[in-house]
Amino acid sequence: MLVERIWTGNDYRNFNYLIACPETGEALAIDPLDHEKCLHAAKVLGWQITQLLNTHEHHDHTGGNAAIVAATGAKVIAHHKAGGKIPGMDRGVQAGDIIRVGKTVELECLDTPGHTMCHICLRSHTEQPALFSGDTLFNAGAGNTHNGGDTGLLYATFADQLSKLPDNTQVYPGHDYIETNLKFTLSREPGNTAAGALLPTVAGHDPATSVVTTLAQEKQHNTFFRLGNADVIAKLREHFPDLPEQPDARTVFTRLREMRNKW
Repeated sequence: MLVERIWTGNDYRNFNYLIACPETGEALAIDPLDHEKCLHAAKVLGWQITQLLNTHEHHDHTGGNAAIVAATGAKVIAHHKAGGKIPGMDRGVQAGDIIRVGKTVELECLDTPGHTMCHICLRSHTEQPALFSGDTLFNAGAGNTHNGGDTGLLYATFADQLSKLPDNTQVYPGHDYIETNLKFTLSREPGNTAAGALLPTVAGHDPATSVVTTLAQEKQHNTFFRLGNADVIAKLREHFPDLPEQPDARTVFTRLREMRNKW
């Protein structure tokens, strides 16, 4: 599997992706908002975009669809319940469905509600696993839920799905928010050595060459995976004095997301 990460450089700080079969050069475009950069990258690499996947229905992920389809004839894939929200959808996918790219690439669809109710993440069936996480999981952070989502379901996605994936899974999110997210982690857990060590390496960085983290690393520096940490809970209680002595993980996640919304 070949992966090309495309930094859009827009105000929303989007990442777009091309995933290609090394044998055939057939490629899947993920959330190709910047259609010009995606088409240019495919041309330079000698790849042919035959499919397009939207992780969810927000315009900053679907806005390039029409131009990509017009240029390549690519088939549009999205969550099976997103048909009324994403024009021109050719295939609706559910949890466990496989998207095949060329002869060698298999991507498993994960139904990951929370940021929206029709959100898909893709997990690669490769020796080095990868997760294309859209706006569900960010480097050092979690997606918001105030534009058609549900925080409880986002917590369930983290707890029941993402946290159980192999630790060496590489994380490819839909946006570059790593610097801000690490600062949030340190505001919640000032003694987090992993976040403290990583922050200087991404401060003012060029997202086009930004680090690709693994789930093992995320569990060290992403506060949304550290819900049972005593320091995180103690710091959270400063803002929420009604927090129980031993709060459940869902409550901690919900309060952290509430704080991140205003941070």
